[in-house]
Amino acid sequence: MDGSGHYILGWSFGMDRPAPVIDISKLPKLPRVGPKPRSKVPEIVSPVATAAFVLAVGITAFLLVRRHRRYAEVQEDWEVEFGPHRFSYKDLYYATQGFKSDNLLGVGGFGKVYKGVLPKSKLEIAVKRVSHDSRQGMKEFVAEVVSIGRLQHSNLVQLLGYCRRKGQLFLVYEYMPNGSLDKYLYHRDNTSRLPTLNWTQRFRIIRGVASGLLYLHEEWEKVVIHRDVKASNVLLDGEMNARLGDFGLSRLYDHGIDPQSTQVVGTIGYLAPELACTGKVTPFVDVFAFGIFILEVVCGQRPIEQDIREEKPMLLDRVLEHWHNESLIEIVDSKLAGDYDVNEVYLALKVGLLCSHPFMDARPTMRQVIQYLESARASLELIPIHNTFEMLAVMQREGFDPYMMSYHSSIAASIVSAGR
Repeated sequence: MDGSGHYILGWSFGMDRPAPVIDISKLPKLPRVGPKPRSKVPEIVSPVATAAFVLAVGITAFLLVRRHRRYAEVQEDWEVEFGPHRFSYKDLYYATQGFKSDNLLGVGGFGKVYKGVLPKSKLEIAVKRVSHDSRQGMKEFVAEVVSIGRLQHSNLVQLLGYCRRKGQLFLVYEYMPNGSLDKYLYHRDNTSRLPTLNWTQRFRIIRGVASGLLYLHEEWEKVVIHRDVKASNVLLDGEMNARLGDFGLSRLYDHGIDPQSTQVVGTIGYLAPELACTGKVTPFVDVFAFGIFILEVVCGQRPIEQDIREEKPMLLDRVLEHWHNESLIEIVDSKLAGDYDVNEVYLALKVGLLCSHPFMDARPTMRQVIQYLESARASLELIPIHNTFEMLAVMQREGFDPYMMSYHSSIAASIVSAGR
């Protein structure tokens, strides 16, 4: 066969009559001969679909990389052992709603603190965001964070852990609903809704911080020097109990070990004078700061008065002057309106002066401080030194920096000693 074909499209016939005329317009079309022509639609759609798929994959990969970088953290092999104490940046980011300004609790010299709620456990936390550009000592820092995280005391804010990311450190603490003590001491009645702390609350706060420091110095497995005891680092829980927090500057060493010298850090007004010449951090550094803290709580005044018209800008100087003039009652916080136990107020001021003695050897230990505070009948005396210049000369021979000496010039006129 030659491949040709014959098709019958219609027929007409008649019996005993002529065949009807065939209407050609109604006949079906001839079938196509040869291969069926290919549609151009797949040729157009296929490249478009492929390009769309590649684009989608590219966008997805870009978003995943961007997301990974957004939450990327610095983690090294040696940190594996600290696993339970490390928080993921992603969890902290979501907990604080991206470190939203509405969640900002406060700003300090070493970073900002944000309130957060952990997404899984719903635990309320406070996250301190600290800038840190140096890697030197990071291992030791993290080790100390983990060690401090094991501290358990009712008057210490619990440090839950840390996070590291792109030159930043994040310290995670338990959240204290009533905020920091300084807000209650220095608020103005006409601009704040915060209540004025009564004397019972203040004295309990003083004793609470003392108890926390005793635990750090003597009762835990290591000696912990806080190095930044001040009102803004004392937080209040739901029942207005004191919790000493912010261990970002703390240092640890074993009991019986002589601490090494270090750089001077802390807050002006609370710095012990021996730091200027020795740089050696001992528990007596905290004792000095605690003495200033007591005066701060009792008097409702900051350690350093910002008013340049103030003749004696140092609170310590003003308290000591009132002591000499036998007018201590005049420096007690006026917001108390005279509603306090006079014996307890006098005792607190005397202990504050004792703790803030310029020579660390003359300061009591925190255990002795607790003993004094537990007995309002404890006898504390100021023994005057008649030759003020003699005391200043002694301080100079001991190597005290003139700048630090100027802070404590008036207390150099007296030695505060304790009697039982």
